[in-house]
Amino acid sequence: MHAPLASPVTVSPEGFGWLAIIRIGLVQAAIGALVMLASTVLNRVMVVELGLLAAIPAGLVAWHYGVQLARPLWGHASDKGRSRTMWIVGGLVVLAAGGLLATQATLMMEASLGPALALAIFAYALIGAGVGAGGTSALALLASGVAPERRAAAAAVTWTMMVAGIVVSAITVGQLLKPFSPERLMTVASGLALVTVTLTVLATWRLERQAGRFGHAAEGEAAPDLRAALAEIWHETAARRFTIFIFVSMIAFSMQDLILEPFAGLIFGLTPGESTQMGGQHQGGILIGMILTGVGGSAFTGKRPDGLRVWVIGGCLLSAVGLAALGLAAVTGPPWPLGLNVFVLGFGNGIFAVAAIGAMMGLAGAGKTTREGVRMGVWGASQAIAFGLGGLLGAVGVDFARHALGADGPAFQLVFAIEAIAFVIAAILAVKATGGAAMRAGMIQQDREVFA
Repeated sequence: MHAPLASPVTVSPEGFGWLAIIRIGLVQAAIGALVMLASTVLNRVMVVELGLLAAIPAGLVAWHYGVQLARPLWGHASDKGRSRTMWIVGGLVVLAAGGLLATQATLMMEASLGPALALAIFAYALIGAGVGAGGTSALALLASGVAPERRAAAAAVTWTMMVAGIVVSAITVGQLLKPFSPERLMTVASGLALVTVTLTVLATWRLERQAGRFGHAAEGEAAPDLRAALAEIWHETAARRFTIFIFVSMIAFSMQDLILEPFAGLIFGLTPGESTQMGGQHQGGILIGMILTGVGGSAFTGKRPDGLRVWVIGGCLLSAVGLAALGLAAVTGPPWPLGLNVFVLGFGNGIFAVAAIGAMMGLAGAGKTTREGVRMGVWGASQAIAFGLGGLLGAVGVDFARHALGADGPAFQLVFAIEAIAFVIAAILAVKATGGAAMRAGMIQQDREVFA
């Protein structure tokens, strides 16, 4: 077995252990915390404290997703540079700088809106670039360093920690901003940037050398140029299908983001506090689904190349059932068990999300010459486009349907039905995209790298 490129130190042939996986999870938590500042705190300040149109922060958040179309470029760069740690830490530094500039731009908007918007556009571009570079490289490092039987659990651990990072930072920042003042907001944002960058540096210190047998390709094997890498991925049937699967499933996943709480208020008469609590039930279902898939995916699939396929398909279909039930609830109203319905939807979302990420890590090593970074970049770009587009389609779709149908219930039912159909289509795509042949190719390629 060849030695890792980053160091001549002898490493474990089993790749990343659980501590290393948790360390990558800390990076994900840091990314989630910084994105929370831009997408939640600054969003609220613009709309509530400054009285700006909600379209302004929504457009800025959409712009940061658009910048992430360059994820394949950053992933390919981390493949060629053979140092993903540099890209992870660098991405977090850029993300933190973008968060600070976005905070400064927000505070300038009351006095000088034009220059502040220009600065905000630049800041959110940095946020998108930081998320893309750091997040793609972190996932590529995880994919290249974790053993096949640990992929589902690794995906569950890292994504659960990302959610935890969002929750913990939101609660902490919320407390530190009391009482609110512009100066306090800037101080808290600076502290958050310092903590997250420091955490990332500590979490990734000498981590890459532990990738072991599942790490980078042989030292003498050069990565192809970006155009050749993208061409190889697109002409590979499994990779192409998986890209389309990610796009369709993430549109279905994100379409309800902006309409679920309005639905609860308009159809069920829930107060803002009650609808927020219902949103918590949805997130709780996602978390439990993630944990169950992480444990079950590792315990019952082992090293089978297509072991996660049943979890991916099952999660998509359960999500479709939850959305179809919400469609019935839209025309039924109380006493429909809305809380239970939303929990089931979140449970299915959590199962499919973790299983899909685990399968993604398996396919990331399936290329003849391409490496994990560019493949994770392609799928990350597909996810970013779909996530931004899905929320917009859901909100615009409900507005259009309410106007066309003249009633709230049938309008929500139509949109939920479209989402459910999208999840069924995603399940069909997943049958081939995560099949045994595709996953086996990834395992064979990794074995070749061991003896290169």
